[in-house]
Formats: sequence, structure tokens, C-alpha cells
Amino acid sequence: MVTQTERSVHELYDDAERGDAVVFGRRTDASRRGFLGGAGLTAMGAAVGGFIPFSQNMPAGMFPAALAQATPPSGAAPAAAKGPQILDFPGKAKGLIVLGDRPLVAETPEAMLDDDTTPTEKFYIRNNGQTPAGFTEGDAWSFKIDGEVNRPLTLTLGELKAKYKPKTYRMVLECGGNGRSFFQPPTRGNQWTNGGAGTAEWTGVSLADVLKTAGLKSSAVYTGNYGADQHLSGDAAKDALSRGVPIADAIEPHALLVWAMNGQPLNNIHGGPLRLVIPGYPGSVSHKWLKRIWIRDKVHDGQGMGGTSYSTAIKPMIPGGKTDESNMRTMTSMPVRGIITNPANGAKLPAGTRKLALRGAAWDGHDGIARVDVSIDFGATWRPAKAAAPRNKYDWRRWTTEVVLPSDGYYEIWVRASDTKGRAQPHVAGGWNPQGYGANPMHRVAVLVG
Repeated sequence: MVTQTERSVHELYDDAERGDAVVFGRRTDASRRGFLGGAGLTAMGAAVGGFIPFSQNMPAGMFPAALAQATPPSGAAPAAAKGPQILDFPGKAKGLIVLGDRPLVAETPEAMLDDDTTPTEKFYIRNNGQTPAGFTEGDAWSFKIDGEVNRPLTLTLGELKAKYKPKTYRMVLECGGNGRSFFQPPTRGNQWTNGGAGTAEWTGVSLADVLKTAGLKSSAVYTGNYGADQHLSGDAAKDALSRGVPIADAIEPHALLVWAMNGQPLNNIHGGPLRLVIPGYPGSVSHKWLKRIWIRDKVHDGQGMGGTSYSTAIKPMIPGGKTDESNMRTMTSMPVRGIITNPANGAKLPAGTRKLALRGAAWDGHDGIARVDVSIDFGATWRPAKAAAPRNKYDWRRWTTEVVLPSDGYYEIWVRASDTKGRAQPHVAGGWNPQGYGANPMHRVAVLVG
């Protein structure tokens, strides 16, 4: 006799309504969608550690944040018993999570992004090629600008500092794949949650000022940017990465040639002694260890340009389906995103706690944040948070609010940011694409009182 074994919770992560029925006994038929019966409510309460005051509002097919954030996506191996790999790297705070070691990639848990300005030691790491050894040239470091310019330039870092007026802006830098782990089915690439982002104070000179010296020709269309890092294969003939931006974005006032981060010389892991910072775009265009800016008379076609690289679908595609490269467009702006930085997911508060102060951050690509809303009842009601004014364009907005908890029990804090064009974070990641760009679902954290 053959018996069928029901799938595990890990395997049910991509079929959450079935998970409701199997794990919690929740009925999800059309007439009672979302209803959590007595036995199911008891089971779910036991799973999350306490009574669920707003259980009547829980959407069908939604695992609690306390379980979902600890459950690997379908197709991924269950987490090892020892937990995530914690980064051990000189100058970096303990707590960053290693997503890859060749090249080195590490993200910052949301609760570690609680500073107005992200300290360098907490800033995420994303490399594409071999991490080069620390450079010793200092102000003698040189780079060139050539191509569609009237006066090709070769400048040292010292000349940049001496000839141009320095600027300091606090701006978000975000990996293009931030949020990738929220896609179902899973996509290729490092499985970021929300931690592939940070906001530092960047000091350097305006790229526009230097391009003015070079004299852009009327034929100038795009930049092609190159760094000193080597391809993972070690082949000197291959570029680790070479991306670029339209000239209009290269001469935007906040696009900088940067030599300092948070008031200190730019360290090696973050691209020192010289890097680009092109805000609003995926971080891959902000080349580290900058050696060349090639002004092109067409869209740049370097490594990391075209095809599915840093591209999203124009017309929606079937998740996991075959890719039509003619349906892909280069990602030029990061999506709206809001996170909760305090409390941390899984926080346990003393019995009787009735007021809870919340903090977080919200940002987007180019348009700016209009509002931030929070919910403690699974999205049934929302209340606005107070968002501080940005210091300058491309700064994130730090938000705060206080919520009242009606009783002890299990709560989920949800945050939803909206930009000035009216675009808000979705409930789940949408716009599936083969390399997993643009996933920005609402952030949820679990809190247990008592």
C-alpha cells in the first residue's frame, strides 16, 4: 500500500493557502476565506508564541512573519542548524549576513539600519569581481575620461581635490537585487532581503564639473564605467563589470566622484581610493576603484548591460517562465521601499506593554517619498508615520510613530511607503523577472508581548 506524505512547511511556502489548511486547519473556501477556526487559531498561537489579538484580519494564505521570515523559499535548502553565516571582516560590525563569498557579498539586517546615517562598519558589501588588495597610491591614484569628449583627461585624485569644489551629500546606495529573496519562484543571484542598502555621507566632486572640463561632444549619449577589480576568472581580458548611465544622469548634480565616506577616506572594500556614486540607480553603476569613464555615442554595451542584466520585464511574464530578452528593459530607478528598524523582527516585550515606539526608513529611486503608513492589524487599518525631511535629494526619510497595543499577544508591524508618483509597496513581490530585480513588498516584523 502506498500512502501520500503531505509536504512540509518549508515546501508549502510557495502554496501558503495549502499551508494554512495543513498546518493550521484554516478554511479558505470562498465563503469563509481567511477564517481561522478554533483548533487552527490554537495551533497558530502556539506556533507564534501567544494569543493573536487581530487574528480575524489575517489574510488567507499568509504565514505569520514569525514563521515566514525564518522559512526558506520553495526550492531553497532549509537553513542549517547553526543559522546564517555572520560576516567576519576587518572594519565591519558583527551581525552582517554573508550571502556569497566569491565575490564577497554581505547584507545588513534591517534592525542594524537604525542610524540616521549608516556607519561604514554597518554598510552592506557587494562586489562583482575579485576584491582587489588595498591600494597604496592615495592622492596619486589616477583615472581617465575619454571617448566623445573634446579634451580627454587623465587626473589624479590629488588633482580632483585641488581643482574642484568638494561636495558632501547623504544619499542611499542600494544593490539592484535588494529584495530578491521575496520572489516566488526563486530567481538567480544573491538572496537579499532588505539589507542591500545603506545611506552614507559621500564626499567628492561633481562628475558634471569634471565632464565640463573634458568638454562633452554633441554625440555624447552614455557613459561606460570601469573599475580596477578583476573578473572572477582572473582573466585580465575580461571586465568584472562595466556599466553606465545616460549623460543626463551623469551630469545630475548629485552624481559624484567620491573619495570619502562618512568623513573618512574611502576604504578599500567600498571602492577606495576613488569611486562613482550615481544615486537612484542600482548600485552597480556606482563603480568602485574607478579607473575610466568612457563617453559613448550609443548606449553602453559593457559587462552587465543588456539582456537580463539589471533588467525588469516590460510586459508581465509568467513567474519561472521562458525569458524573451526583447521584453526586458534596463533598470534605471530603484523601487519605493520602507523598512522597520526598531523593533527587530522577533522582539519580545514585557507583559503589560501597551505603547510601542516604532522607527524605520523609507526611500526610492528618483522621485522621493511622499508618506509612510504602518499597521498592527494585518493591514485592516493604517496610520501615518511622521517622516523627517530629507537632508538633500536621494537621502532616505527616517520615520517614527507610536502604536497602542490593546492586549498582550502576538502582533505584526507592517510598513508601507509611497512615493510622490503614488506608487506604494505591494503586499507581495510582483513583476517577477529571471534575475530578481525590483522586489519591494511591505516589510513585516513580529512582536510578542508577554
